[in-house]
Amino acid sequence: MKSTIKTENKRGAPKGNQYARKHGFYSKVLDETEQRDFELATKVEGIDDEIALLRVKIKSLITHDPDNINLIMQAITTLSRLVGTRYNISKNDKKGLKEAVGNVLRDIALPLGLGIGTNIIK
Repeated sequence: MKSTIKTENKRGAPKGNQYARKHGFYSKVLDETEQRDFELATKVEGIDDEIALLRVKIKSLITHDPDNINLIMQAITTLSRLVGTRYNISKNDKKGLKEAVGNVLRDIALPLGLGIGTNIIK
């Protein structure tokens, strides 16, 4: 007696398929190291790692390049947006978060003599 089992035909490549990474659109613009990083990045879910990394980079900027106010402010704005996206914060709350981060930087930078706190745009 034959058993008839209905199997669902799924579209697309099987799970774990690396064809697009090795031969697809991005393979032409990524070197070997970037391809490995790209593969790892595709496995990351959510934005928590990006938020943590950006916090570390902001701290490094303040320590090593405190006069680069434009880049620091861009990073703070990006952090504010990421945190807002992560926690679904309203537009007014995002503005308050950005100001709070700026105040913390000013309060930390001035005592450390980094000179950034006096130039933070409010």
